[in-house]
Amino acid sequence: MSKAHTYYVQFSAQIYQYFVGLYQRLQKFWNVTVRRFFVKKKEEDIPSVESIFHKEKFVVLGRVLKNQSLAIEKRAQAAYRIGLLAFTGGPAAGKYATEHIKEVASLLQNHQLAPKVKILLLQSIACWCYLNPTSQRKAKNFKFIPILVRIFDYRVDSVIKTEINKHLLVKFWACYVLSVMTCNNVSCIKELRDVGNLKYHLQILAAENWSGWPENFAEVLYFLIGFHRN
Repeated sequence: MSKAHTYYVQFSAQIYQYFVGLYQRLQKFWNVTVRRFFVKKKEEDIPSVESIFHKEKFVVLGRVLKNQSLAIEKRAQAAYRIGLLAFTGGPAAGKYATEHIKEVASLLQNHQLAPKVKILLLQSIACWCYLNPTSQRKAKNFKFIPILVRIFDYRVDSVIKTEINKHLLVKFWACYVLSVMTCNNVSCIKELRDVGNLKYHLQILAAENWSGWPENFAEVLYFLIGFHRN
C-alpha cells in the first residue's frame, strides 16, 4: 500500500471520528442546555419543544422571524429554535425549516448585528444542515458560503479585549457551520477551495485558542477543503 493511500485512509478515519464526536456533543448540548431553555419561557407565544411536533410550530416561529417590528434578538431566537426543530424533527422538519432559512441568510448579511445575534443565526444554520445532505445543498443554493466567508473579512475597530473575543467567537461559529456544510459535500468543498483568501483566514483562526470547543474547527475545515495538500 502506498504512503499516499495510507495517509488518505488515516485522514478519512480522523474526519469520520470528528463528526461522530460532533453528533454526540450536539445530543448532550440538546439534553442538558436547550431543553431547559425552552421550558423556562412559558409566557412566550412560541410553542415549547416539549409539545408534540407539528408543522404549525414552524409557522409560528417563522412569523416571529420575519416580523420586522420585533427586536432583532427575538427574531434571531426564533431562527435558532427553527434550526433546533429541524435537527430534532427529521427530514420533514428540515423541509419545513427551509421555508424560513432565506430570512436567516438575509439577516446574516447585516454586519452591524451584535455578535450574540449572529451566533444565534449561525447556530440555526448548523442545526438545519447537520448530517442533512438536502439542507446542505439548499444552504449552498441560498449563497450561505459567500455570506459566511465574508464574516472572516470583518475587522473589529475596538481595542477592548472582550469585544475582540466576542467577534472572534462569531468567526469560530462560522468555521463550525462551514464544517457542517462541507461534511460529505463535494460541491461545497470545491466552492470553498476557490475562495482566494480563505486559506489565509483559516490558518490565522486555527492558531487561536479553541479551548472549550470539541475541536479546532478552523483546522478541521482547513483539512476538509484540502488546503493541507497545496
